[in-house]
Amino acid sequence: MDEETHRPGTAGTQGIVCALCGTRSGSDSAPPTWIFAVENGSRRYFCDDCSRTHIRAIEGRLDSAWW
Repeated sequence: MDEETHRPGTAGTQGIVCALCGTRSGSDSAPPTWIFAVENGSRRYFCDDCSRTHIRAIEGRLDSAWW
């Protein structure tokens, strides 16, 4: 495997983006209050506000499409 792996949401100076509301983290790494989930093989980051709103669905391991 000589292919370079690209992580969604971590490239460039745009920062991490919340998969639900579009809030930007402002840095190349997710703040400690943000969470991420792996859905269909890709990482999805969620800001602290969206995480709090949907915590039961997250803990129940439901895909974000069900929220």
